[in-house]
Amino acid sequence: MLRGWLALALGLLAVVLGALWTVQGLGYIEGSVMTGVRLWAVAGPVLALAGLVALWLGLRTRRR
Repeated sequence: MLRGWLALALGLLAVVLGALWTVQGLGYIEGSVMTGVRLWAVAGPVLALAGLVALWLGLRTRRR
């Protein structure tokens, strides 16, 4: 049961961080060394996708 909650929490954190990295990499949020750096515009969606997978696995585990 704890495993499901952990996957949900980490998945949500990854989605939020991935979205933040994406918008910083695209230059929409100013004031960071990440602003306008293409690496973060690519790494952000990858992290967000991994977070969505973790959320899906966490939900699947909790339903059992």
